[in-house]
Amino acid sequence: MSPSANEADPAHRAGPRLAVVGNPENRRVALFGAAVRGFGLPEPRVVSWEEVLRSGGADFAADEVVRIDSPGENPAVDHLLRGTGDPTRVEGSARWYAGLMSAVRTLRGGRRLDDPDELAVLFDKRRCHAVLTAGGVPVPASPTSAAEEAAGERGTAPASVRGWDDVRALMRAHRMHRLFVKPAHGSSASGVLAVETSGAGRIRATTSVELTPDGRLFNSLRMRRYEREQDIAAIVDTLAPDGLHLERWLPKASQRGRAADLRVVVVAGRATHAVVRTSASPLTNLHLGGSRGDLDEARAAVEAAGARWSEVLDVCERAAACFPNTLCVGVDLLPAVGWRRFAVGEVNAFGDLLPRLTGLPGSGAEGRDTYAAQVAAILRDPSLARPAVPRPARTATSAPSAPARPPSRAAPHDPQDPLDPLDPLDPYRTGTTDVSA
Repeated sequence: MSPSANEADPAHRAGPRLAVVGNPENRRVALFGAAVRGFGLPEPRVVSWEEVLRSGGADFAADEVVRIDSPGENPAVDHLLRGTGDPTRVEGSARWYAGLMSAVRTLRGGRRLDDPDELAVLFDKRRCHAVLTAGGVPVPASPTSAAEEAAGERGTAPASVRGWDDVRALMRAHRMHRLFVKPAHGSSASGVLAVETSGAGRIRATTSVELTPDGRLFNSLRMRRYEREQDIAAIVDTLAPDGLHLERWLPKASQRGRAADLRVVVVAGRATHAVVRTSASPLTNLHLGGSRGDLDEARAAVEAAGARWSEVLDVCERAAACFPNTLCVGVDLLPAVGWRRFAVGEVNAFGDLLPRLTGLPGSGAEGRDTYAAQVAAILRDPSLARPAVPRPARTATSAPSAPARPPSRAAPHDPQDPLDPLDPLDPYRTGTTDVSA
């Protein structure tokens, strides 16, 4: 993870001034700072999300290169964004999204590594799915996304989902007997339901949502199965006002008897890092019982199926190319049964938290973690940091911090982080107390 000798020379040490908008106590900020220092650059300036939200923005010098990082795992920030007094609640993702997008646009000046308009798409699963479809990237079929520009020409438009009755109608219309119901602005599998039906009229939803007798929804660290349709309907009806995205449930490839998918990090257009996630449940998130798989074994399975590993990485790079003004994204890649075909499930703005994982062979990031790979890319091509477009500032309303979370439930996870440092199966656990996607 150390820079090469020529990258640590005085010319590089006199390179760009870096700043990061994040939660100062978060390991993301610490890891990025360590990568910056590793190249002999000055410590990046840290601007806290809480200060941005409470003061109505932040100002950056014209020559500062600004990285926008995750606002997750901070109860006060979560409360300011979602407006709920309990950080374990599932509801509030639409308000969280609106608050975050508004806050991003109050960042003034500097040169940006993350485009605000692209962030707005990346954090809306319906719009992201539409952009990928328009870009020719394979994705699961979805009635809730259609390429906005082409909707009129194709005679289709995204379906609205006002509740369970709409979900049921769309399942019938599109013959989706198995599907995922996802909060449009959710992360870390919060609120996601894997729904399956049978010809006998049976239905089952697998999810981490805890439904209380009074109808409230909480994040949980264990998977639950609901087999009463009224319970599933209650969950969906409660989540629907925040916006829902539906996707056909694609049968995924397996590794050692467990469903498998991949998180692939793309930096400056090139796939640099990858991990395999496996699970006995439909959701592979490690904080929900998933575990790290074997990447070499996955690559061997791809090649044994007659495909090429380069084709797998190409799909991820094409997905990232749909967001050309964002330096780094994490692509969730879904391998079909047999490891021959692939689809992109999601593209994540903050999908680079893979501590201690070094780059793929031939990626140009060998020996570097995801953060060092990004710093190296900036040093190679300073034009990757683009001048900010001036936007009017908006005033944020302050609010008190949220109370401590109940121990039996899970506070909001770090958006789009595929690792879980609390999971004993994770070889990259860092000893911190956050939980991840």
